[in-house]
Amino acid sequence: MLVAGIDIGSMSTKAVIFNGQRFYKAISPTGWSPRQAASQVYSQVLSRSGFNQKQIDYAVATGYGRVSIDFADRVVTEITCHARGAAFLLPGTDMVIDIGGQDSKVIRTNAQGQVLDFAMNDKCAAGTGRFLQVIAAALGVDVSDLAALSSGQAPITLNSMCTVFAESEVIGLLSQGKEKGEIIAGLHQSIARRIAGMAQRMGVLNKVTFTGGVARNEGVRAGLEEQLGVPVLVPDDCQFAGAIGAALLAWDSSEK
Repeated sequence: MLVAGIDIGSMSTKAVIFNGQRFYKAISPTGWSPRQAASQVYSQVLSRSGFNQKQIDYAVATGYGRVSIDFADRVVTEITCHARGAAFLLPGTDMVIDIGGQDSKVIRTNAQGQVLDFAMNDKCAAGTGRFLQVIAAALGVDVSDLAALSSGQAPITLNSMCTVFAESEVIGLLSQGKEKGEIIAGLHQSIARRIAGMAQRMGVLNKVTFTGGVARNEGVRAGLEEQLGVPVLVPDDCQFAGAIGAALLAWDSSEK
């Protein structure tokens, strides 16, 4: 049996194929067309796996662009898929923090990766991957360099988490001669405080798993750990948690 999971995020699209033993994976920027990105990444993962689309028994799509996919048998929310994927990647997970390109989510789960409760920040870009991209551009650095630049730096307090105002504030701090690393450390601290507030309102548990592309930023992870007072774990396949969860749900459906 072969199943597929496709996670169409606002910034990147991920696809996996699962044969019951191994996950084949592919990732690519989403760009302007979620439908085109999903088709391209799906073709990539099929090519890497050596299978063709006719051999796929069931496919589940998730992510913000999931409704644009015409080859999926089912669409499922990213909250459900990230919970299931995180529970698989790090068994025993009881809370998932997912910071994506356009929103942030805190999810409470049981041992089977079923959603018990969740909180979501989708009203503005604050604390998301897009927010980090905008601030990185204002600083004249690549978003992948943020963690390294902030390492060991004393954070400067940022007064705004609105993307537009935060960008202006950062430009102002640079003009005052503040170091980029200090500004970035303050940015990470502000994001961590905002997300931790969501988690604390739900009741922080023992095993917190951090998923999504921002999970690769050690500065944000360390900030969350400090704010929450518990270990915050990042699985190797943190960016693929949603797609893996979708594939596992596809496996469940194809078995029925």
